[in-house]
Amino acid sequence: MSKILILGGGFGGLYTALRLQELPWENSPPEITLVDKCDRFLFSPLLYELITEEMHSWEIAPYYTELLEDTKINFIQDTVTGINLDRKTVSLESKSVLEYDRLVVALGGTTPEGMVSGAKEYALPFRSLDHAYLLKEKLRQWENSEAQKIRIAIVGGGYSGVELGVKIADKLGDRGKIRIIDRGDKILKKSPDFNRKSAEKALSERQIWLDLETEVTEIKENEISLKYKEVVDIIPVDLVLWTVGTKPVKILDGLSLPQNAQGKLTINSELQVENHPDIFALGDLVDSFDSEGNILESTAQVAFQQSDYCAWNIWASLEDKPLLSFRYQPLGEMLALGVDNATLSGLGVSLDGGLAYLARRFVYLYRLPTPKHQLKVGLNWLMRPIADLLSQ
Repeated sequence: MSKILILGGGFGGLYTALRLQELPWENSPPEITLVDKCDRFLFSPLLYELITEEMHSWEIAPYYTELLEDTKINFIQDTVTGINLDRKTVSLESKSVLEYDRLVVALGGTTPEGMVSGAKEYALPFRSLDHAYLLKEKLRQWENSEAQKIRIAIVGGGYSGVELGVKIADKLGDRGKIRIIDRGDKILKKSPDFNRKSAEKALSERQIWLDLETEVTEIKENEISLKYKEVVDIIPVDLVLWTVGTKPVKILDGLSLPQNAQGKLTINSELQVENHPDIFALGDLVDSFDSEGNILESTAQVAFQQSDYCAWNIWASLEDKPLLSFRYQPLGEMLALGVDNATLSGLGVSLDGGLAYLARRFVYLYRLPTPKHQLKVGLNWLMRPIADLLSQ
C-alpha cells in the first residue's frame, strides 16, 4: 500500500487529502495521513466575521477529527521538525517518524518579524483563530472602557487590511478611529475597479482614514511612526494590526530542497518540487503563476485550485497516468465590506451591497471542506434569524 503524507492542513493540504480519497484507485487505495500542529482547520476568508459575531468559531474553524470522521484519512496533530529526503521520512515533535511514498508540503506561511522596529513586540497579526480571539477581547475591553475614541492603525491596504478595517469600524461605531496605511498609491491595487471603488466607498462612509504612499518606520506600545514624503509623523494608537507579508515556515530553513531568493520552494508546472518528483508543494510555500507567467497572490482561491491538481497528479504518478500542468482559472474576487455588505466581481458579474453579501456567503458555504459541515453550517444560517427573533 502506498503512503501519502500531507504536511499542513490548510486549504492546500486538507483539500488535497479530501480529493485524493475520491479518485478512482485501480489497485488498493493509498494510506493518506494529514499532519497539522493545530486541532482545527481554519476557513480563513471568513475569519473577519468572528469580529462582528456574524459567525461562530465552529462554523469557520471545525475540528479535523469532525471533518475527517467519515473518511479513511488519518489525522495527526503534531509539529513537523524535519524531513529526511534520502530515507523518505518526516520527523515530528513527538519523536514519531512517518514514512512516505509521496509527500505534500503545504505548511503555509507566517507573518514576517522584524520588518519594522517594534512590529514583533507591539503589532498584532491577523491570520489565525487565536489572533481573532485576542482582537475580539481587546475590542471588548475598549468598548467597556471610558475611552471616547479607540485608535486603531492597520498596516496594509490589501484584502485583509480593508476587510478587517471595515468590520472593526462596524463593531466600534462612532468610537472607532481607524486608519489604513499602505506604501502604494491606492488600496487593493490588484483588484477589479468595481471592487476597489466599492471598498473606497465603504471606507469613506465609515470615516476610515487612508495613509497612502506612506511607510511605517517604527511601532511603540502606544504610537506608530509614519513617513510620508520624507516627513515622519508620530501618531498615537491603541492597537496596530499587521496584515502584510508572508514568509515560508521555519521547517524549510536549511532543508536541501530548491528554493528561490524569498525562501519559497521551486516547483514545476505539475506542482512537483524541482528534482524531487515524489514531493509536491503548494500554497504559501511556493510562487504560483497564471497562464501568462504572472505571479499569483497567495490566496485561498489559488490553494483551493492547486489542491485539485495536486491530488490528481499524485494519483497519476502512482497509477502511471499523465500528469496535468496547473492552470489557474480566475473565478472572481469577493470582499466583505462590513456587516451585511460585500462586493464581488467575476465571470462577467459585478455586485455590491446586501446581494453581494448573500452571494459571498453561498459561495463560501459551497467551498467549506465536507458536505456534512456544509449542511451543518447552512442549517445554522437558516435558523439563526428565527432564533434571534424568538429571543427578543
